Amino acid sequence: MSTRITRRNGVAAALALSFCTPAAMAANWLMLQGTEPAGSAGRAKVWGFIQAQYQKDFSDANASGQYIPPKLIGPDLESQDAFNVNRARIGVRGANLPLDSNTNYFLLAELGNNGITAPGDAFVHLTDASVTFNHIPHARVRVGLFKFPGPEEGLQAIHVFDYINFTQVSNQLMLERFQSSTQGSRVGPQTLPPAAEFNTFDKPVGAFRDVGIQLFDSFRQGDWEHSYAAMIGNGSGVSFSDPDDKKDLYLYWASEKVFGGKGPRREGLKLFGWYHTGKRTFDGDRDGTVESYDRKRWGLGLKYLKKPWRVTAEYMAGEGMIFQGPDKSDFALVPPAVGNPSHPGNGLKGKGRGYYLDLGYRIPGTALELDARYDFYARNDDSTFELDFKTLTLGAQYHINKKTRITFNYAFRDFEAVNFASGAGPNANLDGVKGRAAIQITAIF
Repeated sequence: MSTRITRRNGVAAALALSFCTPAAMAANWLMLQGTEPAGSAGRAKVWGFIQAQYQKDFSDANASGQYIPPKLIGPDLESQDAFNVNRARIGVRGANLPLDSNTNYFLLAELGNNGITAPGDAFVHLTDASVTFNHIPHARVRVGLFKFPGPEEGLQAIHVFDYINFTQVSNQLMLERFQSSTQGSRVGPQTLPPAAEFNTFDKPVGAFRDVGIQLFDSFRQGDWEHSYAAMIGNGSGVSFSDPDDKKDLYLYWASEKVFGGKGPRREGLKLFGWYHTGKRTFDGDRDGTVESYDRKRWGLGLKYLKKPWRVTAEYMAGEGMIFQGPDKSDFALVPPAVGNPSHPGNGLKGKGRGYYLDLGYRIPGTALELDARYDFYARNDDSTFELDFKTLTLGAQYHINKKTRITFNYAFRDFEAVNFASGAGPNANLDGVKGRAAIQITAIF
């Protein structure tokens, strides 16, 4: 069963969600997204947010006047500047009172133009549909479609995300793209407007979500709050269907020294780690028969928040099913790697690693917040075809009120195939990647 609703019949589904009033927020992401306040939650509360943006890319074309996806604005990848309503989400959450206050639900739909809805020209797509049972002490059970426990950029609520774009390591290593199990396709560099669609993946991005069952909870010991989660899922992202009989395992632990406050801006020092493992089927050697490939991801990090400062750092690594770009759904960086999963330029058995460091400062007595983030990602790590992505993002947020803000980012980017000279190999197209400016309005309701 598909979670996608086409443009022709999507309006009715979207309107059906709008007849219900924003949910109270819990103390951490597991509890925030999976539970409701005991005994005080409403039966149905409508909530959501809109993000509208403009982005401008200043990269240069290659020597032949052609472009590749890192030099274009997504999700359409047709130009170097674009306005977009990149997210427009509406949801309903609550508890099924008066029958049972220990059971709650969470439903959310995406109507914006992004990697979830753009494939297949969908008007609206469900991103969350889950039920949580809070009957067993220290072992809450959540079932359905929801965010898997993992990296901070993916697990946290996107409407309080301090930047406009994800880091390269989160975007490429963790934001999974799904192709059919058969051979993928390829699109080469093109002049503008492109003659062919750059995005060769035919399914929505994983959106840091999966369909499955999760055991989780959090508990206090003095000033410390500890949280855990263990989940088994299909490994199919926001699609309800299971492409094979193999399941993914997700493990997560966080310990936070709580300074005070509540909700997503609660002050504290959080230490966390996570691990994912699963398999994907794909015809990687192009012999007409699908094979099974391991997909593993792991990471650890910390987050410190005490006004006026914010500090976040996280390291991530992975093996197998390494994304090589939206134009390469065969997971091969270079043509010699196509049909040869063991080639160093093939991501089916490749590696990746990266990290980011984020600093934020809210100027006391003002509505202005200043941000700086450096992120690094090594794709095809320790191979001849290693590509290093280095990005320094400077930003500012102006909080018009508690639920509305304007965010400005400028990203200084340096992308390079480290084992090739300038203009040679992958650098023939990576040369010329330059800065990107973005401005975004976020309105929460």
